[in-house]
Amino acid sequence: MASIIPLLISGITAATLAYFFMGSSVMFHFSLENTFDYGNLPYYILLGIFSGLISFYFTRTAMYVEKLIKKIRNSYSRLIFGGITLGILVFIFPSLWGEGYDSINKIFTGHGADLLNNSIFFNWKSDPYVLLFILFLILIFKVFAMAITTASGGVGGIFAPTLFMGAIGGYIISLAMNTFFGLNLSPANFALVGMGSLMAGVMHAPLLGIFLIAEITGGYQLLAPLIISSTVAYVTATRFEPHSIYTKRLAELGELVTHHKDKAAMHFMNVKELIETDFEILSPDMNLGQMTYSIARSKRDLFPVVDENGMMQGMIKLNDIRNLMFEQDLYEKISVSDLMYMPEFFISPNDSVEVVAEKFKSCGRYNLAVIDDGKYVGFISRARVFSVYRDTMADLSFD
Repeated sequence: MASIIPLLISGITAATLAYFFMGSSVMFHFSLENTFDYGNLPYYILLGIFSGLISFYFTRTAMYVEKLIKKIRNSYSRLIFGGITLGILVFIFPSLWGEGYDSINKIFTGHGADLLNNSIFFNWKSDPYVLLFILFLILIFKVFAMAITTASGGVGGIFAPTLFMGAIGGYIISLAMNTFFGLNLSPANFALVGMGSLMAGVMHAPLLGIFLIAEITGGYQLLAPLIISSTVAYVTATRFEPHSIYTKRLAELGELVTHHKDKAAMHFMNVKELIETDFEILSPDMNLGQMTYSIARSKRDLFPVVDENGMMQGMIKLNDIRNLMFEQDLYEKISVSDLMYMPEFFISPNDSVEVVAEKFKSCGRYNLAVIDDGKYVGFISRARVFSVYRDTMADLSFD
């Protein structure tokens, strides 16, 4: 609820600036063919369900296709593959080219069949059955075109393809109802509502879909069907896919910050800032006597054993050698290498704080060595992690 006022302010500001600078050249040219007829409510609900299912398909397919193409390690091979595949798709369906705003305007101005212009299906554009089938294929392959562009190194976007597919989806529902049931639904009205519905389903942002589409098109007379379809689309999409495509991409990058304060606090913590380095370093060639003098200088009870190249060879705990330190006749007979052991659990400086916390939980240790490709870096203590975590949580709670 706290988002409604900022959404309204930002939407109205954006629309005002757009009209001020662009006048009649603003992105979408839309005029309501008729106001909302409550008798059409079931069809707007149907549009919401359809948009929710398409949103689920959009998110899952885009992520899957991107993952497949990124398996091509060579960037030039990936670029060539993407270019050829996109070329074939655009040749068959020219309306897939670009961001799709021209196609949306064609639907708004009553020329939706012109989406088949310059295509191999041009001669059938007057046939509503063929038109419906081709439009559905365009809806399906737009996701492939977007994902291939992004994964190949281009910018496929999410926002523009979502608007394009929403308009196509709304147009499909209205055309199908008019063709099969002899209704007189407005393709432009359904295209507009479809845009908001798909934004609600794909981005999991129903308020954004409702207010943004109403603002950029001036279609506030359709606010009721926008609310209904967007809500139904959002509920339908979240039933199958609980996370938006933006959330899933951030999660893959490890950059997701949620409203869960515990996870958010760990996200903001930096492992490298937790590392402590004030430990007395021992050489594996030291004898017990030399080690005793080194231990006497230290305020710690853990001692990393490091060779001349900085590689960690092991570590020694004070409790393990406390009795030997008073046996002076063993000072020359025992070396550090006889007493050290390699830690079973350790941390990489590239680990996330969540991984560090899980390692502390699973091993039960109070200190873990930080090793970077075999080289000693320092130690992280459970107390240090907890202290920084408390401070971070306090900052988040204050904000």
